[in-house]
Amino acid sequence: MLRARDNPFSTDRVLRLRYRFTTEDWTRLQETLVRHRGRGALVGEKGSGKTTLLEDLAIRLRHGGKDVTLIRLSVEAPTLPGMYNPTFYASLGRNDAVLLDGAEQLPLTRWWQFRWQTRRAGIVVITTHHAGRLHTLRNCTTSPELLCDLVSSLGQELSLAEAEVLHRRHRGNLRDAMRELYDRFAKKSAGALSFPPLRA
Repeated sequence: MLRARDNPFSTDRVLRLRYRFTTEDWTRLQETLVRHRGRGALVGEKGSGKTTLLEDLAIRLRHGGKDVTLIRLSVEAPTLPGMYNPTFYASLGRNDAVLLDGAEQLPLTRWWQFRWQTRRAGIVVITTHHAGRLHTLRNCTTSPELLCDLVSSLGQELSLAEAEVLHRRHRGNLRDAMRELYDRFAKKSAGALSFPPLRA
């Protein structure tokens, strides 16, 4: 029986995949961030890679000598943890970068409070489903071709036709598409008699 960790689409393997960004893309993002005084948003629907890109940005900022704070909000945990209190905000300075994943979880009044509290930080970047809270640094989108590329990085094959079906069925959410591929691989490895082709 296939162990979960041996499934090529296991969560830990999928999470090791990084955002597809070129050197030119990083340069463009950095220039845009500078133009907008260190403020900006990574915008996109669920499963479009916003969190991965934010994590990659955090690594680059740390390598550049910034003190990075990465805060994660979600439907399950929509409020800022207690550690982010007046003492924390008062300590922020130009060398600090505050990255907020899931800014859409904050009600508008709380968002404006957060924006004011982080005004001393040199960099504030958020992820959000919809544009408007900060200048858009990057619209994160997906495609069937990107799904094929990610699957190939996991050592598997997926035809473009199958990728188009998956992409359409999950409305561009590649995280959900990978979960379906995980289930399909597990069933196939278990010797399921019926392993039907993908359908829209």
